[in-house]
Amino acid sequence: MGEPSPVGAAYESSRSSRVEHCNAQQGHEFPLEISSGRSIGKDYNVCVPEEKSLNYQINAAFLGVQRRAEAVDRQTLVQTFVDIGALFTVLSSRDHQIVYGRRGTGKTHALLYVAEQAKKEGTIPVYVDLRYIGSSGGLYGDPSIPVPQRATRLLLDVLGAIHEVLLQHAVEAGLDLAAVGPALDELAASATEVEVVGEIQRETREVDGHEHQDSSASKISLQAEPVAEFSSQRNSKISSEFETRVAESGSARYRVHFGSTSKALTNIVKAVQPSRLLFILDEWSAVPLDLQPYLADLIRRAVFPIPGITVKIAAIEQRSNFKAGTHADYTGIEIGADASADVDLDDYMVFDNNAERAVEFFQELIFRHYRSEGTTKPEFGTSDELVQAAFTQRNAFEDFVKSAEGVPRDAFNVLSIAAQRSMADKISIPTVRIAARTWFQRDKEGAIRSNPGAQDLLHWVIDEVIAHRRARAFLLKSNTRHELIDALFDARLLHVMKRSISGQEEPGARYDAYKLDYGCYVDLLATTKAPTHELFEDEQADEEAGAAVKVPPDDYRAIRRAILDLDEFEARSRKLPPNGGSSG
Repeated sequence: MGEPSPVGAAYESSRSSRVEHCNAQQGHEFPLEISSGRSIGKDYNVCVPEEKSLNYQINAAFLGVQRRAEAVDRQTLVQTFVDIGALFTVLSSRDHQIVYGRRGTGKTHALLYVAEQAKKEGTIPVYVDLRYIGSSGGLYGDPSIPVPQRATRLLLDVLGAIHEVLLQHAVEAGLDLAAVGPALDELAASATEVEVVGEIQRETREVDGHEHQDSSASKISLQAEPVAEFSSQRNSKISSEFETRVAESGSARYRVHFGSTSKALTNIVKAVQPSRLLFILDEWSAVPLDLQPYLADLIRRAVFPIPGITVKIAAIEQRSNFKAGTHADYTGIEIGADASADVDLDDYMVFDNNAERAVEFFQELIFRHYRSEGTTKPEFGTSDELVQAAFTQRNAFEDFVKSAEGVPRDAFNVLSIAAQRSMADKISIPTVRIAARTWFQRDKEGAIRSNPGAQDLLHWVIDEVIAHRRARAFLLKSNTRHELIDALFDARLLHVMKRSISGQEEPGARYDAYKLDYGCYVDLLATTKAPTHELFEDEQADEEAGAAVKVPPDDYRAIRRAILDLDEFEARSRKLPPNGGSSG
């Protein structure tokens, strides 16, 4: 265990005398702890029960941390934002960008921070949360309603939300409504012209018919008086028929007609000059996949070309579909050509990529959120002091950072569970692991309970990687897209450690390195699937009981031998009984 901080030592040295003083002064029969809203080491003037100890108050503050950026006021967002490397600089560019990251990686927090900083320079941010526009869970996702109708409704709702934000800003900022008002009215009117229409192939068939018939007959009868009969018949029939029918083969194609929307937005930009507009479209993946290309097409054709508007889109890569069609004739946004996707928050804070940076980031993140909590609590001058006071040792905090797997929201959920379990005590390594396991079972594993295929793949990966390959990570060929791998990654059961690395079995081939979730691995330690202790390096006995088995660091030399063959999994799945269970 590390040495206590001078601050903590000063507190402990005076603890007994202060408690005795409070007890004698107030006549309490139970020991009392000292609490203050001022810095530790200052004079204390409040006596509170033992259950409200220093660590009780720290853990209570951890429990109060807000875990969703959109639920926090903008001032708190600014105060709690922690920059990583060049993230803020990259997001502050005037380029149109798509910001990728799974749930909880901080996309909303980062973009709202960028918006608040841009406001200081005169930019007008237009933030639209696509989860709450129109009826994304109803009309948009109803397959019984034709695509043109659903897509048109979506575009109208998005333009309506943009208009509402701009109008609210104009009123609150005291803009000249004589100049801005007509442009806003024009935008509202142009929205009614937006339409998604279908293109179908029409086939015209012409049928011509011609029919001609000739016949003749003659008859001579020898009777009392000769009789001669002669008949001739000519039948002629000419027919002509034209038929027009609609033939549809495959899927109908649709186009976005955006009317005068681009012109209306251009006039708004002119009316607010020299200010710029920053459009932030959050929760892109809440829009049904089949409608996303049409919203993207409206943005590309009606918004991207306008100088003075920058667009940032927050999306989950595995749930995004920005483009329909191929080559030059496409609908939507072409990544790289129309908008860059150079920011993926999943790659920024993974412990194994850069342990020092990850620890530094999460330490500062926890400290800033702790400091923003309005409850009565001990105050600390630095993040180091908070960590030393809240965790039993430095290794405990590092294990906590590993358990987050680079996802801030998961970090706060693990911290909350650990704080509940510790409450009046410091957070230890066993507590972190129990919390990580609990969060894995409660949230991550629960996310795939309705997906038997993903469950089966997870169990197969555990068997292949943990039991046979003696590693916590594996390689998968780069650019491999498999819906079940995507489902496990999206549920944060698998994490990307590193992209485009070489393997040992196939020279020249490039792979992405994935690893099993920390909480998943800890869960395995308590089951029959637990690996033997000899799988991983022995470590010196930890001072804390229950921490003897180490969650292994990911050795790239071992990982390069653990190449996952999804064809083998598919073949195995085809041999399984219908319920997906083991046949053996």
